[in-house]
Amino acid sequence: MILSAVLLAVLALGLAGWTFARNKARLLYAGRGSMHSMPVYHGWHFALWIVLPGLLAWGVWSVAMPTLVNGSILADPAAAALPADDMQRAAILSEARAIAADPSVFAFDPLSARLADPIRVAEGKWGTIGALLVLICALAGGAHAWTRVRAGFPARTRVERVVMAVLLVVSLMAILTTVGIIGSLVFEAGLFFKDVSPLAFLTGTHWSPANAHGGDISANFGAVPLFWGTIYIGAIIAMFVAIPLGLMSAIYLTQYATRRVRGWFKPLLEILAGVPTVVYGYFAALTVAPKVRDFAAWIGMNNPSTESALAAGLVMGVMIIPFVSSMADDSLAAVPRSMSDGSLALGATRSETIKKVLLPAALPGIVAGVMLAISRAIGETMIVVMAAGASANLSANPFASMTTVTYQIVQMLTGDQEFNNPKTLSAFALGLVLFVVTLILNIIALRVVKRFREAYE
Repeated sequence: MILSAVLLAVLALGLAGWTFARNKARLLYAGRGSMHSMPVYHGWHFALWIVLPGLLAWGVWSVAMPTLVNGSILADPAAAALPADDMQRAAILSEARAIAADPSVFAFDPLSARLADPIRVAEGKWGTIGALLVLICALAGGAHAWTRVRAGFPARTRVERVVMAVLLVVSLMAILTTVGIIGSLVFEAGLFFKDVSPLAFLTGTHWSPANAHGGDISANFGAVPLFWGTIYIGAIIAMFVAIPLGLMSAIYLTQYATRRVRGWFKPLLEILAGVPTVVYGYFAALTVAPKVRDFAAWIGMNNPSTESALAAGLVMGVMIIPFVSSMADDSLAAVPRSMSDGSLALGATRSETIKKVLLPAALPGIVAGVMLAISRAIGETMIVVMAAGASANLSANPFASMTTVTYQIVQMLTGDQEFNNPKTLSAFALGLVLFVVTLILNIIALRVVKRFREAYE
């Protein structure tokens, strides 16, 4: 609480320092134009020298403070009664912290109530010390910057360097996050492949982690049915829905619709991309899946299941229509008007112009949109969880229950699971395969756009 208040104080000091430094620089400027930098840069330079040291001290103290507080608590006589078991000790201290923060919390362990006051005192003590250190760092930085508010000081250069450094750090965060994801997946998957043969995992047709016991467990981790279910639902059934509807809607909106109709229907179509996937999952489970089951019974299937690949694929295809439509729309709109006008002038009909001129010219963007839509579909989870089922079936029957890689990842990592057995570690191996496949699809999409992009004059 104290550190949060001092953080606001540092920001307020930075705002005040910006005002004072800018006003001082304005007095030095006095309209003569002899300053190296404009007054506003002196204000930003002063504010940065207050805020950055304060934030740095605040971050360091926020990390160090829990350790200092724990040391003070363990040094208190009341802590002598803490059990030796680490889990029990952590539970009691956690309950004591909750009571220290809110005295109305009920104490299940009497020792927690006795430790609440020492915790409150320790947090107040170290919080006050940390607040003073943060303020000292901020004021010291401000004092240093105040001496630099003079005519020849290159404040603009210093501020721009700081801004460039901040932009560099922010841009590197995405790269470092990706590297961290890859590193964690590779490490955990490596632990999995110590017990399971990679060849058996990638080529086996029997998936039953629950029966993986004994010495030879590789036979129970054949992931081919999962890969097939993912491709069948996300890249086949869903694409049969998304590609025709998305492409035809793009053709209509760019070539036939009036500006008013396009202004209404294009935003309505793109709303589909903003609907939460859990809503699609409920729609698939409660509306589409029963209809698919009834249709299967009508055509003569015996005891059709409500969970089916067809139900999940149909709804998934509707979900990714905006991905195909938007890319196709942009690609068709980017084709020069002179090409369609020339085709029409030579006697071609509008439909012939679309088939023979516009679609071939816009093909790279359309293909890229389809590839990105496939990447989105094979990574979908909620629709599969709620409509496709959990059976690892290697079947081409669209009315059969199937499962996908994403569903099994959820299944392996939820519940009371241990992270040191092959059953749980298999989720990371599946995640690594899914990551590689998605990456390959995105690379292909980018290569297609780069390879077949045409330049028009």
